[in-house]
Amino acid sequence: MICRSFLPALTAGALLAGSAALAASPCPAANQVSQGHLLGLWRAEFEGLPRGATVLMEKHPEDEGRVSGMINRDGERSLLAGELDDGEFMMEESADGTHISGVWTGEVAEGSCGREIRGTWQEEKDPPRPYPFVLRKQ
Repeated sequence: MICRSFLPALTAGALLAGSAALAASPCPAANQVSQGHLLGLWRAEFEGLPRGATVLMEKHPEDEGRVSGMINRDGERSLLAGELDDGEFMMEESADGTHISGVWTGEVAEGSCGREIRGTWQEEKDPPRPYPFVLRKQ
């Protein structure tokens, strides 16, 4: 049960402050990308699925170093909570705010300055089917 990790705190001020600080910093290596690089608006594209999605990530209100947010697939919204560790990305998705409905695992693309993540998204269905994804910062 992960309902606490899905309490989004979406504030425009936090996004702007984080974006301004990162704009002045040099391009980090993939393993040096931090939570601050994740903050903001992203576009997700999935191989084998007809539509992409818009992802908003902000600082998690209760867990320092993690992110929370929301994904929007043509009006269908789910909550998100994730983290980044040494270039490795992991995020959980919840359609109802309580149960995990999807899992994202991936890596920051080297040379992307923390603006691209590639990996696999998988719905929590039986049987599970993985879909390659690319997340690009907007």
